[in-house]
Amino acid sequence: MIPELGHFALIIAFAISIVQSVVPLIGAARNEASLIAVARPAALAQLLFIGLAYAALTHAFIVHDFSVLYVSEHSNLVQPLMYRISGVWGSHEGSLLLWVLILSIWTVSVAAFSRHLPEILMARVLAVMAMISTGFLAFMLFTSNPFERIFPAPLDGNELNPLLQDPGLAIHPPMLYMGYVGFSVAFAFAVAALLGGKLDATWARWSRPWTTVAWCFLTIGIALGSWWAYNELGWGGWWFWDPVENASFMPWLVGTALIHSLASTEKRGVFKSWTVLLAILAFSLSLLGTFIVRSGVLVSVHAFATDPARGVFILAFLAVVVGGSLALYAWRSGKVVSYGRFQWFSRESALLLNNIILLTAAAAVLVGTLYPLVVDAFGIGKISVGRPYFDTMFSLVAIPLALLLGIGPAIRWKGDNWARISRVMTTIFIVSLVTGLLLPFLIEDELNLGTGLGLAAALWIALTTLKDLFSRLSHKLRLSPSYAGMVIAHLGVAIFIVGVTITMSYSVEKDLRVAPGSSYQIADYDFHFQGTRKVKGENYLADEAVIEIWSGNEKTGELFPQKRVYSGKGNPMTDASIDKSLFRDLYAALGEELDNGAWSMRVYYKPMIRWIWLGCIFMAIGGVLAISDRRYRQTVRQKLTEKLSVSRA
Repeated sequence: MIPELGHFALIIAFAISIVQSVVPLIGAARNEASLIAVARPAALAQLLFIGLAYAALTHAFIVHDFSVLYVSEHSNLVQPLMYRISGVWGSHEGSLLLWVLILSIWTVSVAAFSRHLPEILMARVLAVMAMISTGFLAFMLFTSNPFERIFPAPLDGNELNPLLQDPGLAIHPPMLYMGYVGFSVAFAFAVAALLGGKLDATWARWSRPWTTVAWCFLTIGIALGSWWAYNELGWGGWWFWDPVENASFMPWLVGTALIHSLASTEKRGVFKSWTVLLAILAFSLSLLGTFIVRSGVLVSVHAFATDPARGVFILAFLAVVVGGSLALYAWRSGKVVSYGRFQWFSRESALLLNNIILLTAAAAVLVGTLYPLVVDAFGIGKISVGRPYFDTMFSLVAIPLALLLGIGPAIRWKGDNWARISRVMTTIFIVSLVTGLLLPFLIEDELNLGTGLGLAAALWIALTTLKDLFSRLSHKLRLSPSYAGMVIAHLGVAIFIVGVTITMSYSVEKDLRVAPGSSYQIADYDFHFQGTRKVKGENYLADEAVIEIWSGNEKTGELFPQKRVYSGKGNPMTDASIDKSLFRDLYAALGEELDNGAWSMRVYYKPMIRWIWLGCIFMAIGGVLAISDRRYRQTVRQKLTEKLSVSRA
């Protein structure tokens, strides 16, 4: 009966979400405290029942209850416990349950940690979040029931997709969803402010830490997805511009613009309309990503659903949420007035240009992702938009964005003198450009313009950021956590650019036919293939290659790539082996068995690829530092009475 209890808990949660959506809004409109007070306990009750439903589905996986259709399709008797637990979100129905669970956690967190905010505002915020929850609970109950039974129950299940049986995929979806769903908080604050007609700078301060937390989770989630693809898929790459990858990248780009715009609105009272629109767009793109993953409009290793009926439901929900919020924005935008004034050369202008560039990048990804789907939907034909398009588009926006990242923090609020900035920045610009262009020559004895510009951009960001930091330290200025977070995040961008530039420019790939005792050289390393052996895992059998790595006369490591056959579906899967270090990876993926004990094998030399994920970690740490700023813990009375700071951040 436990699955039935889980299903019943979802029905109760659905009813509670409807109450939470309607009653607090009526209370806010009538200023009735008794109705407003419904919001917080309703949010807690909704979390309780969704949590019970999630626990019921997890229990079904753990005890092998194959009478539940979802369990029988994504687990079996020999599946390790870790992947039975992660199997809960391994496909459409369970991942949707994880989505609403995380949404309810966000809702309760906002209710618990925002008690100092005006009750009417919080009633509207929690009601908007409940409306989103209502839509997803309805989607799950009417089209995607995770507790559907089958009779007779099979003796064993089909198992989780072997590609998803990886530690990275065990934590990647929860982190990604924490970011996706977290943008609903900024969306709810924006819609609540529009409903109340009070779009002053204080709402930006209230929503800014929540937005930054969501951005941090999304950053780590995207990085984990990239790391999983690199480790698990056997292709040696870190980003494929897959539509589902793009679905997470678009809200990240808009979310990055949003946290910068929130800073401007909070500090200077500018870009209010812009900030509200960005909050709506960030969450709208999160919903669009949900539609792409679950609609069945594409085939991807990341996509879940193939049922068009589900796609229609999500598309309708997307139209209601996006259309309704944009209509409200259009209705209220005339009342939004930004009172801050600034010159064309100011930090406000730099942040505005930064956001325009980020939105342009997001639009380019959106076009490249949706255009093939639209062409196919109208029966015009089938086309693909691949890496050349995306690489070209991002090359066009990367240089101006890097320039702004370097110069922006040094410009004063309201207005500044170009002569003052140029005296400081010209030397750094020349040093960065010359050094960046010369480094490829020193590495490979050849001039490579693309590599040189990438390294120059990274140097420019790092040197200007450190110059501003040392300038503040020399003048004994207090370094706030938000400023320290900005420094670390910008240095993370520089590290990321170095990793991408070096990896794309100097990676080496070879497809080999290897036989026992043979040796091959790649990038000054010798790979000695010793042969293969049989290996039995907990739920698979594998042929495992043994490869020794030598550098000169010194053995530096071993690789053990495998060709696995899992006990469920029996399809062969590649499990790559990587010799890791901070400055290079040596990577081997075992292919098909050939004649006379020979195998096909693909080997890679990947210089500085781990700097890509290291840069992402720095960015996330910067975000965490920024939200630790004590001003976000001030009381609402202090927030409303203090004057807006016009000093430098």
